[in-house]
Amino acid sequence: MSELQIALIAAGSAVAGGFVTGFFALRAGHRQAAAAEKAGQAQAAALISTVQATLDEQRRARAEERRRQAYVDFLTAAQTAHLTFDEDTMTRMAGTETAVILEGPDSVGEMAFLYVKAVANHHAGRVDGDAVEDARQAYMEAARRVLDEG
Repeated sequence: MSELQIALIAAGSAVAGGFVTGFFALRAGHRQAAAAEKAGQAQAAALISTVQATLDEQRRARAEERRRQAYVDFLTAAQTAHLTFDEDTMTRMAGTETAVILEGPDSVGEMAFLYVKAVANHHAGRVDGDAVEDARQAYMEAARRVLDEG
């Protein structure tokens, strides 16, 4: 073989070797890119899940605080109405009772209604102070049960 043929064979082998090496490098690069994309998607999904859980917890805590405040406002208004029975205190008690009913659940709303009824009946002379206290205790127990579950 002549030197020219040997040089051509060597050059062809180098080009073919470069092509094969490049081909396998390209495939490896695609596999790495796909793996990186998959890992990135998994990381994004985990981040979204964490953010959603945090938002859900914040929403639950705000709702619980609203409910707790409604329960306390009603209790304060009802106790004031029991001691000072006039149109303003009854109006305030009725408004806070509405907030309790809206915040729920029905068990606490029902106890609030019975407490209002006991206060009104007490001032009308139909029941004694013990009935009001019993209604207050029943309301407080129902509210505690709900808040303890939250």
